[in-house]
Amino acid sequence: MTAFLLGRAVWSASVVWLVATAVFVIYFAVPRDAARLVAGSRASAQTLALVRARLGLDRPLVSQYVAFLGRLRRGDLGESFLTQERVTTIIARDAAVSGSLALGGVVLWLALGIGAGVAAARRPTSRAARTLEAAALACYSMPPFLIGQLLLFFLFFRLSRAGLDLFPPGSYVAFTDDPWRWAHFLVLPWVSVALVTAATYSRLTKSVLLETLQENYIRAARAKGVSESRIVYGHALRASLAPVMNQLGADVGGLVGGLVVIEVVFGLPGLGREAVQALSTQDLPVIMGIAIVSALFVVTANFAVDVAHVLIDPRLRTN
Repeated sequence: MTAFLLGRAVWSASVVWLVATAVFVIYFAVPRDAARLVAGSRASAQTLALVRARLGLDRPLVSQYVAFLGRLRRGDLGESFLTQERVTTIIARDAAVSGSLALGGVVLWLALGIGAGVAAARRPTSRAARTLEAAALACYSMPPFLIGQLLLFFLFFRLSRAGLDLFPPGSYVAFTDDPWRWAHFLVLPWVSVALVTAATYSRLTKSVLLETLQENYIRAARAKGVSESRIVYGHALRASLAPVMNQLGADVGGLVGGLVVIEVVFGLPGLGREAVQALSTQDLPVIMGIAIVSALFVVTANFAVDVAHVLIDPRLRTN
């Protein structure tokens, strides 16, 4: 177990290093005058030289790369070209929003997807199972931004016009300020994130669970008189979670890109919206910082999924 954790930690650190190197190459090694982005298109040659010296752009590329890695090791992501604000400050301010959106979306899609998959597997030929499968296919066919727009139209706009203010418009309240309002403002974004992915987990859970319920040890448990609920939830479901956990590790990576759209649709002040603004203004330090932090989030989430996979499946611990 210890060797496995150390191996995964080294692999995760390697991935972050590769992403950081790729970001450096894209924004500093390719032909681009970063100093002109800072100083403006009408800056004089003297001003450009001063900016290059301040940013270290007048040094050899290898020296710039070593300095870049040294700053990363200290947690220094530089300053915004546009506002001169520390990138770490910007990310710390916006990460709580994106983290809340990601965490709630993952919990909700796991609960909906696994719950619907188990219900469909227990009675695969029932009308309820066919209804769940049709609903999953419909959700899977729609992009998250479309679901978000539909939720805003029917659950906010239409209800507000009818005098029912059940769901607030796009905004954010910190969890430490008011946990209830924090969840209230994020419920529609959570649903938008979760519905599309929950459809995948519903179909995956159903198919894997149906196969597991045909195993010999399940038949033996039924022959001994074990209740069906205990068989499904105590034995079969746990054995069926390994593919679900593998899928979760892959979907966490795609979640980072999906959050950008959801934050823009609902007007949430998260890292996704910050990245869009930085791209439009070519604010390179902010773009690089968000890319590196996003990579760190993905590898950390995958590391946690791998650990959970080992804890769920005892066969992996013995190997």
